Amino acid sequence: MPAENFVINDPQGHDFRVNRRALVDPQVLEAEMRRIFDTCWIYVGHESEVREPGDFKTRNVCGRPIIFCRDSGARIRVYLNACRHRGAIVCREPEGNAKGFFCFYHGWSYNRDGALDGVPGQASYPPSFDRCKLGLAEPAQVAAYKGFVFLSFNPKAMPLVDYLAGACEYIDLIVDQSPSGRMEVLRGTQEYDIKANWKLLVENSFDDYHLMTTHSTWLNYMKRSGVEIKRPPKGQLMPSHGVGKALGNGHAVIDNVNFRGRPVAKWIAIYGEAARPEIERIRAELFERLGHERATRVADTNRNLVVFPNLVLNDGSSVTIRSFQPLAADRMQVRAWALGPVEETPAARAVRLDSFLTFYGPGGFATPDDVEALESVQKGMATFREVPWSVMSRGMAKEGEQLNTDELHLRAFWLRWSELMGATDAPDAGGKAS
Repeated sequence: MPAENFVINDPQGHDFRVNRRALVDPQVLEAEMRRIFDTCWIYVGHESEVREPGDFKTRNVCGRPIIFCRDSGARIRVYLNACRHRGAIVCREPEGNAKGFFCFYHGWSYNRDGALDGVPGQASYPPSFDRCKLGLAEPAQVAAYKGFVFLSFNPKAMPLVDYLAGACEYIDLIVDQSPSGRMEVLRGTQEYDIKANWKLLVENSFDDYHLMTTHSTWLNYMKRSGVEIKRPPKGQLMPSHGVGKALGNGHAVIDNVNFRGRPVAKWIAIYGEAARPEIERIRAELFERLGHERATRVADTNRNLVVFPNLVLNDGSSVTIRSFQPLAADRMQVRAWALGPVEETPAARAVRLDSFLTFYGPGGFATPDDVEALESVQKGMATFREVPWSVMSRGMAKEGEQLNTDELHLRAFWLRWSELMGATDAPDAGGKAS
């Protein structure tokens, strides 16, 4: 099936559909790896995860094993975790601090700067053997924005800040939570697999249409804990108003008025009276530093941001970084981390971690519900031959602002996906920075 036939977009007829084969076909995944993951900027990690020379994390990004680290000069580097001799992994630990990297197969070794500095029996190689040309390979480009590090295997990829387009505004709102503009990843990683196509988690991550039904247990818990859960206004499905926005290059966001509180500066009953003074202190600092309008936006709204293709920044009851890698057409690996200001006190950090685990954790109120929902969808996708289309037209007939429960933001992702997968008539809304 030609790529353009996976998405039907008819704005005049208010019709938007996605062919379900895109969620089940291994050939589609193979094309995605080449046309999307090999060409876009892909999230690697946060600068705070590797602080000192020699600090490293090993990860799988775009199907490749990589080493995310700092070299001898404390520069952020990303190496492909494969020996230049026969391809064996040269760093087999998940994290740590190393003076260099060593291949246990034949003993080739590399220093922190990626240079090949040890070859057993090198005298047996011919004169053409040049160690200087056999350092650890690196992606074509590595760049960072406000501490968030990305790579691209595409040497012609546009500059990262241009790629992020309107997403920069929402990353800035996260960084503004720190008085010094410095955020850090908290120790500990949530890691789990979901038996579903990776694009289903993209949709789920900023789909507020499902909140009232899928997460009713959490809403009831909040209500019983003393949090005021107002009835949604007529015509809305959420207890608070929110909007969905396309941000260019496939990125999109839901931007909501917050009712569930935030350790950053909005106290609610579930945080406990002991936490109230510290949260109110943080709030006062925000308003003094940022002014009323900006501080209100940072403290009293929450956002779920999708950076195309596979990074989600949940700036809600806590700040969560979530990245996911496709393993198969019907399976993905998910990693998530909590993010907070470097200046945060132990009291505020305890509230942040509790919020991170309570809502977003693998055993929390939200994530198990979402995993069950996505795996249920994936099972239903087995009927794609008989029921080939998923409907995604909520909000298409509206003029102006789109609600968080509409699907403009989902359509923005799919339009960019369709463009990169080979469609020739993708509209500007899906592909160009705005």
